[in-house]
Amino acid sequence: MLAIGHVLRYTPYTRRLKEIVGSGRLGAVMSVQHLEPVGFWHQAHSFVRGNWRRTDESTSMLMAKSCHDLDWLQYVIGQPPLRVSSFGSLTHFTAENRPPDAADRCVGCAVEPACPYSAVRLYGGMLERGEHTWPLGVVVDDFTPDALRLALTEGPYGRCVYACDNDVVDHQVVSLEYEGGVTAVFTMTAFAQGGHRSTRIFGTHGELIGDGRTLTVREFASGREEVIDTAAAGDMSAAGGHGGGDAGLMDAFVAAVASGDQSLIRSGPRDSLASHLTVLAAERARLAGTVERVPRPVR
Repeated sequence: MLAIGHVLRYTPYTRRLKEIVGSGRLGAVMSVQHLEPVGFWHQAHSFVRGNWRRTDESTSMLMAKSCHDLDWLQYVIGQPPLRVSSFGSLTHFTAENRPPDAADRCVGCAVEPACPYSAVRLYGGMLERGEHTWPLGVVVDDFTPDALRLALTEGPYGRCVYACDNDVVDHQVVSLEYEGGVTAVFTMTAFAQGGHRSTRIFGTHGELIGDGRTLTVREFASGREEVIDTAAAGDMSAAGGHGGGDAGLMDAFVAAVASGDQSLIRSGPRDSLASHLTVLAAERARLAGTVERVPRPVR
């Protein structure tokens, strides 16, 4: 038994959405729009100051963060794509956009109070609210003002976002073509509040609009509109259990092992390999300005 940690497949939201797509209520799916709002603070923490800021030390932004989304699209549409193209770059978090008089670190910086990416505000606010979880837990083990100030003065998470050694993109789009002419567009952006992904699925008989918790289904012939609350369990952060996906994955894996029923695992190695090949092809397309064919895993 082997399950890959594509936790988005296991959320209550995804389960209900997949049921609706499979029921035929939307007709044949023609196109999909999918958005991942990474969040300005999450980008600053993980992909500008943090462990996934550099491609040579970790991987591309698309692989580190959005492999889940391209895998999710493959799962919802029911097949991997045939071809991909992609555009995106590191545009904002660069030295060229550093405000005048900004210091190398947030502590003691003259422009820190007005900066949306202030480490003092992000981590200090969590400390004041007693939120001793991710991402504050990455910065300090001792949840005290003195420990936090020392970490922001000396450690990587106190650096100015315009004075780091990051090179991963801060926004990217991927266009995907599937068998039968089905198309999808995926957008990843740092420049959002963050939170649940949002999706629009366009079918021949209806459309679906999802915000990570609520699904709105509109049927063309009848004019009927149904709103479904999937009661998402927690937010989409690591601390929030990825909207119930973490628990869902573990429940499915344990049930599969206990029963011997491997079909309970929704994220096996072959599916994961196929979606990873999509990510790699999309990143090649972005770097080379090409349309790339997505290779199929060898059986």
